[in-house]
Amino acid sequence: MTLQAGAIVEALGGELFGDPDRLIARLAPLERAQPDELSFLADPKLIPLLADTQAGCVIVGPSLFEAARRRGDCIVTADPHLYFARLSRLWKQRHGDTARVGIHPSAVVEEGASVDPSASVGALCFVGRGARIGADTVLKARVTVGDGCVIGARCVIQSGAVIGGDGFGFAPHDGTWEKIEQLGAVRIGDDVEIGANTCIDRGALDDTVIEDGVKLDNLIQIGHNCHIGKHTAMAGCVGVAGSAHIGAHCTVGGAGMILGHLTIADHVHISAASIVTRSIFKPGHYTGFFPIDDNRAWEKNAAALKRIHTLRERLGQLEKRLAKSGLIVP
Repeated sequence: MTLQAGAIVEALGGELFGDPDRLIARLAPLERAQPDELSFLADPKLIPLLADTQAGCVIVGPSLFEAARRRGDCIVTADPHLYFARLSRLWKQRHGDTARVGIHPSAVVEEGASVDPSASVGALCFVGRGARIGADTVLKARVTVGDGCVIGARCVIQSGAVIGGDGFGFAPHDGTWEKIEQLGAVRIGDDVEIGANTCIDRGALDDTVIEDGVKLDNLIQIGHNCHIGKHTAMAGCVGVAGSAHIGAHCTVGGAGMILGHLTIADHVHISAASIVTRSIFKPGHYTGFFPIDDNRAWEKNAAALKRIHTLRERLGQLEKRLAKSGLIVP
């Protein structure tokens, strides 16, 4: 199946320079696109690929119009990446398989649960007692939604995700651990997407809360009683310990870790593999990891780091002696 270039612009806007009747058979990356395929250029690092791409049409920003037009057809838009995102959704609507509305015969929806008639509950899903699934929400195969958990409208929960498993709560007693029953639930807002095998634990007393528009990648762990603000996004393998409060419009790179009971302000961006050990009250970009290096050099640097406090004390003592002798101004 194909789409005409003109039909794409008619649906999504932008300005087409070239043949409106050009048939687009697929969407493809610049380096592999063929004459019947459409690609986009948003990353400046890929500009060298523009001249040589075989794509029939390329989505570009205004600054690259001349270069794109010299090589062939193009669609010019203010934000090529956003345009491509919307085009991907249009393409799936026209050509992809749409989610089956309703409850798959193999799914289990317990008594007292509520599934909106427009929602889709996939094969082998489990929806617990008192849980609620909102309008147009899609649960892919093998999703588990625990008792009393609430998922809003237009959410997508990928396969294997567990919403509302028990939080990790235990009290030490005489060398053993006593389980603390997790009596809260999970509340998820509208337009949230949750990746495959991601786990969001129910709260111990209050609910774990995921606000509107949050995007969580695969294999993420959200601990009990966490609160994640609107439109925050987290990449794969992020871990958030219990009772952390993360603001709106934040991002956390892959394998980032946030310790429990911390507060993260709105518009905070955490680099991949960073470990957040203290609350962050000011918006900005934060990084906390030791860069990779040759192992022998890394071990030497790590050993030097262990001696920093001693070196600091020695430097302080030296400064005091030099100040007494008048060689430096304190």
